[in-house]
Amino acid sequence: MSVSVAVRRKASSSLYLKRGCCYVVMIFLALLAVVPVYILLVNATRSTEQINAGISLIPGTNIGYNWNALTSRGFQIWQGFLNSFILAVLMTGFGVYFSAMTAYGMQVYNFKGRKILWAVILLVMMLPATLSFIGFYQFMAKLRLLNSYIPLVVPTVASAGTVLFLRQYLSSVLSMELIDAARIDGSGEYKTFNRIVLPVMTPALAAQCIFSFVGSWNNFFTPFVLISDTRKYTLPMLVQMLRGDIYRTEYGGIYLGIAVSIVPILIFYAFMSRFIISGITMGGVKE
Repeated sequence: MSVSVAVRRKASSSLYLKRGCCYVVMIFLALLAVVPVYILLVNATRSTEQINAGISLIPGTNIGYNWNALTSRGFQIWQGFLNSFILAVLMTGFGVYFSAMTAYGMQVYNFKGRKILWAVILLVMMLPATLSFIGFYQFMAKLRLLNSYIPLVVPTVASAGTVLFLRQYLSSVLSMELIDAARIDGSGEYKTFNRIVLPVMTPALAAQCIFSFVGSWNNFFTPFVLISDTRKYTLPMLVQMLRGDIYRTEYGGIYLGIAVSIVPILIFYAFMSRFIISGITMGGVKE
């Protein structure tokens, strides 16, 4: 009896030790994620001199001056918000919807050359986007589409990574009997996709909406190269204009501009985060 009790106590202590190690690792990872954001918010309230003096975890009292520095240099913050919001919504909506449609077609229809097309999608996903950027810029210049949002929105329709994720999700949750029953009842293909398949894909679509919205909101390089009209600048592009002259850079204003630019991301994530765990879990299941 005493031996079995000792064994149980040893197993219980080992279990507590493993749980303790897991908690320590999770707390460490949480701090890695939270501390940089906290320092960003703190620096948004400090002066340039205080920021140059070193890192501080105590908020300052310079937020009013930083806001004046942010808005007094032609920083059209609300125009930047509007431009970024329009781009993010269009890129997210078009990208996720048409990627879902492509994933549905790849999963449901057994057409000739499907495996080859799937291999091409995987190959495109593996190639860095910067490899084709020079050719893409020249192509847009020949079409006279520079300084517009069209070359930013239209390419998101062909998102290989989103197609891969959504197809993996469909292979896990979609039943062909459901599609066949809809066809027998006289439902057309587009109606079946919009009324039946899209609700089934809600968790995966929400997860991809988060990734796409955050990526398009933070996108700086592509709009910076393609857009030259300051009235069409997105918020990240406006923030980089706060560098000022060669004699003084208002780092407090820059930090405040960055802090303001992440607010919509936090709000969007707060509304959509309840879908992200189930979406990623199901989308990660292999065929």
